[in-house]
Amino acid sequence: MVRACPVCNAPNRVPPRHFADTGKCGVCQAALPPVDAPLDADPALFDAVMAEARVPVLVDFWAPWCGPCKVVAPQVARAAASLAGRAIVLKVDTDQHPALAARFGVQGIPNFVVLRDGHKVLQRAGATDAATLVSWVASAR
Repeated sequence: MVRACPVCNAPNRVPPRHFADTGKCGVCQAALPPVDAPLDADPALFDAVMAEARVPVLVDFWAPWCGPCKVVAPQVARAAASLAGRAIVLKVDTDQHPALAARFGVQGIPNFVVLRDGHKVLQRAGATDAATLVSWVASAR
């Protein structure tokens, strides 16, 4: 993934194993904070994160037409900000990537999965709030 430096706006390539780390800009040496927003995941990014993540991963399976998914999206963003450096939050569009949803038996959305070391720790369907999402991730640590 390429992230822009918050100071000089230079592009910096960050591998999935470092999404939860604080790094340095390759140009100005400013701190690159951990990823603090949900990442839209295609199968390649999803698999890379599963293979390399050193922290728990929260996955939000959703679709653009889903009303409850739209309602819960700000909660997922709040959870991602709160979990920066302690977890990675991925969003998987089930319309675009149905095979990813099928891997986890997703039959209703929104559907949340917490993974640790590539293994499912928890899975829940239905809308929820940021505090609950954070507590689910905390249970995976």
